[in-house]
Amino acid sequence: MISRETFLIRDRVENFYMIGSMGLASSIGLGIALNKSSRKVIIFDGDGNLLMNLGSLTMIGALRPKNFLHIVFDNEVYASTGSQPTFSDKIRLEDIAKSARYACVKKVTSTEVLRKEMVNLLEKEGPSFLLVKISKNDRQNEIGRVTYSPEHIKERFMSAIN
Repeated sequence: MISRETFLIRDRVENFYMIGSMGLASSIGLGIALNKSSRKVIIFDGDGNLLMNLGSLTMIGALRPKNFLHIVFDNEVYASTGSQPTFSDKIRLEDIAKSARYACVKKVTSTEVLRKEMVNLLEKEGPSFLLVKISKNDRQNEIGRVTYSPEHIKERFMSAIN
């Protein structure tokens, strides 16, 4: 769902849309951050995605890429598969990131604080983790799909970062 929303709001060649691969954004982002250390790598993840690959947090924390910013939008549901509830309302994802040794961990619940923390985290060395609590989107079926093929997404992204 995050890829679809990002595509709708602002398509960029630097965006790598994760179509049908829930849980892998952080792992792919880590690989990019390690190989492109001069570039800031920003990952948009959902709580459902993160919960499907919690092991990536430990690898990110252990390898400590300074150019890695992990933003998790937490609406407490698996939005792309029908809004089944996650367990993010019963656990603290930010505490898991702290335990995994992210250099900086923040949680925000308002737009004003989000803007401030984004500026702050973009200037800091990572890995950084920003948990953004958001409301459920009841209009998710109205959000269009990414219109590019996976091959096209890969090719344009690789050209943009090389």
